[in-house]
Amino acid sequence: AGASTIRLIRELRRIVTTTNAHDAAYPRSGFANQLSDLAKLIKADRGLEIAALDYGGWDHHAFQGGTRGAMSNMLGDVSAALAAFVEDLGPRMNRVLVLFMSEFGRTANENGTNGTDHGHGGHMLAVGGRVKGRKVYGKWTGLDKRSLNQGRDMPVHTDFRQVFAESLR
Repeated sequence: AGASTIRLIRELRRIVTTTNAHDAAYPRSGFANQLSDLAKLIKADRGLEIAALDYGGWDHHAFQGGTRGAMSNMLGDVSAALAAFVEDLGPRMNRVLVLFMSEFGRTANENGTNGTDHGHGGHMLAVGGRVKGRKVYGKWTGLDKRSLNQGRDMPVHTDFRQVFAESLR
């Protein structure tokens, strides 16, 4: 089993490092590079069923910024990278589902260092050919203090495990 795993890892590494053709222009970022490599593996049609990527750096306790801050820049990168990924895969997106999520939310109000602190309710984004999109799903309870969890952040309305389980089904 170990030797088989090593052979597979070497094959996947070869696919990622020797395949250069893309059907889209990816932005220059670590997240975009990960999506670019994932697109290569999907296009190689080697039976990939599930992949997990990580995009760190979302812990904006200070200087989160507005429309030109750290959060805005990162969200712009996510948007551009996912758009390139979708364009790159083209019709293959009918068989691909991307779930993008945060493991925790942020407070609704800015803290004293122009950032936000850890909160409860986060978000998920689903992209794929079979997603009935252009909608926001979930429960919106508002931003007034009485509607917030402990008067400071969004409550959890949807367990991410339910979304993952339904997606796998």
